[in-house]
Amino acid sequence: MEQRLLGNSGFKVPALGFGAGTFGGQGPLFSAWGNTDVAGARSIVDICLEAGVSLFDTADVYSNGASESILGAALKGRRNQAIISTKLSLRMGDGPNDVGSSRHHLIEATHAALKRLDTDHIDILQLHAFDAMTPVEQVLRTLDDLVRDGKVRYIGVSNFSGWQLMKSLAAADRLGLQRYVANQTYYSLIGRDYEYELMPLGIDQGVGAIVWSPLGWGRLTGKVRRGQPLPEGSRLHETAGFAPPVADEHLYRVVDAMDIVAEETGKTLPQIALNWLLQRPTVASVLIGARDAVQLRQNLGALGWQLTADQVKRLDAASATTPPYPYYPYWNGQFSERSPAPV
Repeated sequence: MEQRLLGNSGFKVPALGFGAGTFGGQGPLFSAWGNTDVAGARSIVDICLEAGVSLFDTADVYSNGASESILGAALKGRRNQAIISTKLSLRMGDGPNDVGSSRHHLIEATHAALKRLDTDHIDILQLHAFDAMTPVEQVLRTLDDLVRDGKVRYIGVSNFSGWQLMKSLAAADRLGLQRYVANQTYYSLIGRDYEYELMPLGIDQGVGAIVWSPLGWGRLTGKVRRGQPLPEGSRLHETAGFAPPVADEHLYRVVDAMDIVAEETGKTLPQIALNWLLQRPTVASVLIGARDAVQLRQNLGALGWQLTADQVKRLDAASATTPPYPYYPYWNGQFSERSPAPV
């Protein structure tokens, strides 16, 4: 398994990580995507560790904490072989302080996550969303305290905009506090918004991307095609409202291009989508999910080979969209050599 630096942290993570959102199956639809129990999770963890997939990502909100509990049980006796990443700050109760990034909630939520995960430290702790009601200085001081106490090793964010992340990094530098080194972000062949602002920021500031939903919420599995109904059992029937939006024709154009590459390489569409991401700047780890061992082993087939430069170019062209202002080069090249452009 290829190991990559997580931003400027000096810490290495595997190129593929495992997203444990399918562990549990409790709570509302948004947070319960699967029903993998402890026995199933142990089997998945066995395959992951054997393949070098040592990064396991979860969140307190996934299955109302059950995902963390099941992951902790599945890793029992081999915690030292794993990198645990979890997220917090989304609502976990009915109380006024059961949400957000206040000092109170961050400390309480971290302690609760440690207990569920049955561990004395979290390797990568990420904020699940930006809290506009709490000063970034307070957030960073609290996270810095958690690192100094040994409860957290590295910190990151998820679903932040460019200005939110940059404001936080600037405050950390000004106050001499721990910096965010990870950005868990949505990025896929049908969702390239990350490239406009967050990727250049990551390059400039040394923040590594941990990619979630690399298959575009299941749309790049090859099961969603022009003129065909969604297959029975597809989670898109129930979860389309939560999925990052994409125009149907754009999706079909990308899938058509992937089909051609699949014929050339003998690889599956998911393997092509994952391999494309692994070649992108700033990407430290791509999170794969799986409901069973067969699906997991298929996703692992994204490793050990590379798309050619020509294949990448064709996939780039098929998946490209017009950048929003100010990223669209309206100056027609008069200044472009001095401006950061999307990759």
